Amino acid sequence: MGDSLIRLNDVHLTLDGAAGPVKILNGIDLDIGAGETVAILGPSGSGKSTLLSVIGGLEGVSAGRFTFMDRDMTDLDEDDLAMFRRDHVSIVFQSFHLLPTMTALENVAAPMELAGKANPFARAEKELAAVGLSERVGHYPSQLSGGEQQRVALARALAMDPDLILADEPTGNLDGDTGGRIVDLMFAANRDRGATLLLVTHDEKLAGMCQRIVRLKDGEIDAEEITDVGRAA
Repeated sequence: MGDSLIRLNDVHLTLDGAAGPVKILNGIDLDIGAGETVAILGPSGSGKSTLLSVIGGLEGVSAGRFTFMDRDMTDLDEDDLAMFRRDHVSIVFQSFHLLPTMTALENVAAPMELAGKANPFARAEKELAAVGLSERVGHYPSQLSGGEQQRVALARALAMDPDLILADEPTGNLDGDTGGRIVDLMFAANRDRGATLLLVTHDEKLAGMCQRIVRLKDGEIDAEEITDVGRAA
């Protein structure tokens, strides 16, 4: 494991529900190294996606401490969290989250334009080529298969040069072969670009490709294990 990128110390999260406050995370302690690959597993309702949201700066914490690159994230306001996400984090969702009125090229270039990065369209074209979509740059999401849409979403994520890639069930809507290609591309990004990869999955085989598995149950870490990949690293 490289230098620590993420630290969560006794993190709790309680949200308001229809019947009153609901505890989602209960005392999470977690340390993730720079360049590490980590899978989060657990049954539905165990807090997996919520934990990902906290680490991605999409959800604040009710108690405890969360640091990223030694910066305390706990008390940042919405604007600061948005800047943090823009500069350091990319998220790949199960449902792609592409803008339907934009082409593949425009979907990838738009975040770079908003961030003021140089040559966003040239970079977008390069990233789409890297995921095998050179011939589809002018197509709209409705003209692309599910696997192609997820590759556009991945190209959009990688184009921002993130320190951290968060993937929430990234292959959940894809068939086995297509999902396998997406997985290969994500792990290539970790290997070739040094991005830390943190993914939520129900797939034990996919989790076993990561260096470490963190198992959640009822909002708590139930177990952690180093995989064969982690032991070989």
